[in-house]
Amino acid sequence: MQWIDRLFRGNYLKSTFINIMLVGTGGFVGALLRYGLSGLIQRTTIMSTFPYGTLVVNMLGCLLIGFAAGFIDSRQISGEEVRLFALVGLLGGFTTYSAFGYETLLLLRDTDYLRAIGNVAIHVVLGISLVWAGYELTSR
Repeated sequence: MQWIDRLFRGNYLKSTFINIMLVGTGGFVGALLRYGLSGLIQRTTIMSTFPYGTLVVNMLGCLLIGFAAGFIDSRQISGEEVRLFALVGLLGGFTTYSAFGYETLLLLRDTDYLRAIGNVAIHVVLGISLVWAGYELTSR
């Protein structure tokens, strides 16, 4: 039971709480931005039967996470708090698709092509299959 003692002593609990608040606050703002932008795009497109709002949000999220991660990494200007708020919280709340894109880029950058292809294939095929399965299980 030493881990329980360590959990509630020192700065561990405080730093964990701060990290949770950073991710939660960023996620809240990101989700609001996603909702607003996606709705705006969807309402203003000519062929609104195609999910343009989601497409724009996902692609913009990919661009922004690439920009933010590249900026942070190349200049080594931020601590863990900035990463948690901006990358995990804000952009994760905006679209988790950006995290998927970034993680796939890291695999490609590390020349781990098989895992990168597997990551894409599993996300797309399994993701759509699970949406279908969940829908079928609940709509009957």
